[in-house]
Amino acid sequence: MTRRRSRGLNPEEAALWHRVAQTVRPLRPGRTAEPPPPHPPDTGGEPPAPPATPPASPAAASAAPPPPAAPIPPFRIGERAGESAPSPGHGLVPAYGASLPSGPLRMDARAFAKLGRGKLHPEARIDLHGLTLAEAEPALARFVLSSQAAGRRLVLVITGKGRTGAEIGPIPARQGLLRAQVPIWLGRPPLSAAVVQAVPAHRRHGGEGAFYVWLRRHPGGRRGAG
Repeated sequence: MTRRRSRGLNPEEAALWHRVAQTVRPLRPGRTAEPPPPHPPDTGGEPPAPPATPPASPAAASAAPPPPAAPIPPFRIGERAGESAPSPGHGLVPAYGASLPSGPLRMDARAFAKLGRGKLHPEARIDLHGLTLAEAEPALARFVLSSQAAGRRLVLVITGKGRTGAEIGPIPARQGLLRAQVPIWLGRPPLSAAVVQAVPAHRRHGGEGAFYVWLRRHPGGRRGAG
């Protein structure tokens, strides 16, 4: 059994539909009822011709198709990445001490040059090895403030380089917490009022594991200036 096709409306029926539709109050204002499609012309039993497609514009015809995306090379879990690919790195903020040499110079330029050559000898030193951060901060504060009160200008703070090697796991972590934290402590109150400059020490005085700290002259002291 074939499905009966809808014949549509002839012109008289379509006009009658419009007159009736004008008397109907729509349930949803703003929407109008659309009449059924008009009666298709008689084609003598032949299927209606498909609608003609509009010609493409010259701009669309001249536009080149986008290039295909580059294929992703296959990769298996556990496979080692190619040596030619650059390493993305760990994205950690560099140690604070690494940026000290590029900071502004606030001490005497001649004394700073001598520090870089290891020609000045610290008048006192403190070794923070083995201390936790909670223990090291007050110990550093006592040492710096007492050194300034004693009229010292150059002191050495030994932090160590931090543990490296086999203890580094798959999740990157900053090594050398004391080395990273000591310059921060020196740059904020109460130590910032006593410290003029902090720079990494010369290798003869500990290198990357120590800092020179140039102190401000104590208000009641008599030694040095600057």
